[in-house]
Amino acid sequence: MSGLGPDGKRILVLEPDRDHAERVRGILSRAGFTATLAVSARQALELLERRLHDAVLIDLDRAERERLLEAFREIARATPILLLVDAVRIAEAVRLLREGADDYVVRPADAFELRARLVRLLERHDLDSRLALLQHEVSKNYGVKNLVSRSPAMGAVLDRILRVAPLRATVLVFGESGVGKELVARAIHFNSPRRDFPFLAINCAAIPAGLIESELFGHEKGSFTGAHVRTRGKFETAHRGTLFLDEIGETDLSTQAKLLRVLEEKEFMRIGGDRHVRVDVRVIAATNADLEAMVESGAFRRDLYYRLKVVTIQVPPLRDRRSDIPTLVEAFLDELARANAVPRKSISPEALEALSGYQWPGNVRELKNILESVLVSSPGDRILPEDLPPSVLRERAAPARPVVAAGTKLEDMERDLIRATLEQTGGNRTHSAAMLGIGVRTLQRKIQSFGLEIASKRRRPRRRISVT
Repeated sequence: MSGLGPDGKRILVLEPDRDHAERVRGILSRAGFTATLAVSARQALELLERRLHDAVLIDLDRAERERLLEAFREIARATPILLLVDAVRIAEAVRLLREGADDYVVRPADAFELRARLVRLLERHDLDSRLALLQHEVSKNYGVKNLVSRSPAMGAVLDRILRVAPLRATVLVFGESGVGKELVARAIHFNSPRRDFPFLAINCAAIPAGLIESELFGHEKGSFTGAHVRTRGKFETAHRGTLFLDEIGETDLSTQAKLLRVLEEKEFMRIGGDRHVRVDVRVIAATNADLEAMVESGAFRRDLYYRLKVVTIQVPPLRDRRSDIPTLVEAFLDELARANAVPRKSISPEALEALSGYQWPGNVRELKNILESVLVSSPGDRILPEDLPPSVLRERAAPARPVVAAGTKLEDMERDLIRATLEQTGGNRTHSAAMLGIGVRTLQRKIQSFGLEIASKRRRPRRRISVT
């Protein structure tokens, strides 16, 4: 058993038979626990009210059972409860598991089994407590309410974060654009031993290929035109902390080779430098691209790919966790009303239904942007369906998917999808890439390879309104 040990853990034992209670106390003491004995449910409840215990052990055969678990749960809702039962009462013990008990041990239980069951319960309780704390702290301190949810999909992500945060290993976060990959990286950092050191994020797709090496590794004075002073790169600045590399698939092969050296050797050279700089940095990378396909095509280094994916986290798209949408809507309306200093609006059931039925190509980011636009621009104190963008309402009215004709090639389907998306966004490459879940550079390459020509429609400048 890993993790939590019994030392210092206080167990409340409800055992009306004093001789048997002392035997149980002896078993628990030899196992490293501290046992508090109670001979009646009333005494046990009084002891719990005075001082919370880490777990409760109840002799089900001797204790009065009427409303017993209900009474315990009113006082100590989260405290693990272990039942001690005879073999003939297993059916009753199983029923009580549905009513609030956590586990049971069949009598006669030896010391090893009793200790093992208690340690397992305490480990699970400790993990649940830390997960709840993570959800609270992440939501409160780091503005990532979209990570705190009740859906099984995001619950699994949060559990994964909690487990990998203490490690030193690199992490590769997969997920479509807008799902919150950077927020996952921040949650890992701020719940790790590196939390007191820098967290730096860099979007590899937003920096020109000729500048990304300088951004990552820094440069010496005079190493190129415009290098007037020595500049430290992100790796050097993030020493002892965490560096988040978003859209790692957009880096060129030369940069990939240098990233691999830093990960393996923990050192690098500034551009124009003649000495190695040693760093201790945890790298968390993220991508919405198919890195395995890029490895096979030669666009991404195989050795770097396997070096990055020591630990992986898959962040689900919003359409796969629709049960989170009502919670996210309420959280974002609160947050955006405060940020924009406007009255907080409520949302009608019909508008919420429309939001829940939308496919969300831009994921949580798109949801937040739509809510902010509606919050600051729509009249009234309630969001109605007509306040939502036409694209959301169209999808609600006609959710059926187009039928693909038999024999249609995958390349033709991809070309048609990109063309339709560009037409929908008026040729806006950035918005189109977000809707398609790919990087802007990847979209540009596909536009060129397919020979698509869709002019970008510039927005008309807004009329200035003077207030006198």
